Amino acid sequence: MRPAHPLPRVWRQAPYAPPLPTPGVPAMSTDPRKRTFLRFAAGALGAATLAACGRKDEPAPAAAPAAAAPAAEPLKAAWIYVGPVGNAGWSYAHDQGRKAVEAAFGDKVKTTFVESVPEGADTERVLRDLIAQGHTMIFGTSFGFMEAMVKVAQDFPNVRFEHATGYKTAPNLNVYDSRFYQDTYLAGLIAGHMTKSGTLGYVASVPIPEVLRNINAYTLGAQSVRPDIRTRVVWTHSWYDPPKETEAAQALLNAGADVLLQNTDSPAVIQAVDKAGKLAFGWDSDMSEFGGNAHLGSCIADWSHYYKKAVQAALDGSWKGGQVTRWGVPEGQNDLIKLSEKIPAEVRAQVEAIKAKMKDGSFDVFTGPVVDVAGKERLAAGTRADDAWMGGIDFFVKGVEGQIPASK
Repeated sequence: MRPAHPLPRVWRQAPYAPPLPTPGVPAMSTDPRKRTFLRFAAGALGAATLAACGRKDEPAPAAAPAAAAPAAEPLKAAWIYVGPVGNAGWSYAHDQGRKAVEAAFGDKVKTTFVESVPEGADTERVLRDLIAQGHTMIFGTSFGFMEAMVKVAQDFPNVRFEHATGYKTAPNLNVYDSRFYQDTYLAGLIAGHMTKSGTLGYVASVPIPEVLRNINAYTLGAQSVRPDIRTRVVWTHSWYDPPKETEAAQALLNAGADVLLQNTDSPAVIQAVDKAGKLAFGWDSDMSEFGGNAHLGSCIADWSHYYKKAVQAALDGSWKGGQVTRWGVPEGQNDLIKLSEKIPAEVRAQVEAIKAKMKDGSFDVFTGPVVDVAGKERLAAGTRADDAWMGGIDFFVKGVEGQIPASK
């Protein structure tokens, strides 16, 4: 390659001959040391020029690899429970759903839970504390958490809130629920076949439409077998209070009930029934290991399906607030499982047949006529109840004995 600037001609003259002197101009030095220095300087300049030219032909050094993008932060999701997780019941069932989320999403999600959260002011405190810890998705798993969740959701519009069994929504607050009355009806059908006294017992928690629906569904299922069946109800006014649950169960047994169901969270009811030599159903989760000879089956809620759906929506950006989701037997969220061998085969077959009709939509528990204890028709013949009707249930159907206390 040609150098950027021509080399001085003097370096292409050899051998060196000093120029003739010019009048008035000092003659070039003939000092050999100075000539040597000039040769050295010119040589260095030429070498530098050639080197510079050579660098232009060399490939540019490879660019350093770009720094890897930082890994996405996991979604921090929290669950709050009204009772202890334990190993059975309502809070246990929800925690199984939380664990299913962990198994499904791995390090994309980081979960935590707070158990035994009182409904009311403490609910709000726990919610705010979880948000301060960086949780951006919160599942509140009790009806009584509703007002606190509505209030806190207004203050934190960027946090996703999911409330179980409630009815109030917001732009960042959803409601999800289970159709417990479907598997409760199936339990009632079995109870109608298994009772000897014709009197069933129900240990109830708090007087809200959800619980009233279940009491009525249990009774209607039994009356589909024996129209004269009665259901007696004792209230504990608590979701989780094993001593009170035991006392309520004993009171029902003393009153002649021989097949019991509950809407409370611990295995205390079925354990008390087992000691008395009568029959009962587990609630919310599989209670077969607690029920002994009393266990006829367990009415369960499998929350994992909804929890995985909601978390996936949060991860992929499709989550929307203001939604209401109610799933039941058709979606696999509710079921009656671990049926006892004491139940005749033809009865178990009948349960499966009705369950299949629930799945295909050809059977609905609350189809009129539905008549209350005073003889008033609450749902006309042939009419199927919608969610609004079921959400407003404030009565017992004909055949239920007991008072509905004022809601606190």
